[in-house]
Amino acid sequence: LVDNEMEDIIRQLEHQISRLAGVLSLEKKITASGGKIFATNGEKADFQTTLKKCKEVGGSIATPRNPGENDAILYFVKNFNTYAYLGIKESPIPGNFQFLDGTQLSYTNWHLSEPSGKGKE
Repeated sequence: LVDNEMEDIIRQLEHQISRLAGVLSLEKKITASGGKIFATNGEKADFQTTLKKCKEVGGSIATPRNPGENDAILYFVKNFNTYAYLGIKESPIPGNFQFLDGTQLSYTNWHLSEPSGKGKE
């Protein structure tokens, strides 16, 4: 009896998740790449607020590690006609960048001479 009840609860949860993912997809607020889910609430915020909101929902700020993940982030940039924060910061060595946890970048897709430290990057 317990196994049947658990299976029923799991089916219900899977159905609810599927419906929510469908709604978010229609609103262009969710996409996936390489087993990761990328999502936005569509609101503009500063970096610290964005970091906090990501953490509150059990996620993290986007850190593209390959072209597919970069494209997933660009999906939001294009659909919402705005910029996106990345989980990347300048390292103690000027001109070098790293992930927020301090690990070295293994993938970048910056334009020539970028980031330059000029304007909103």
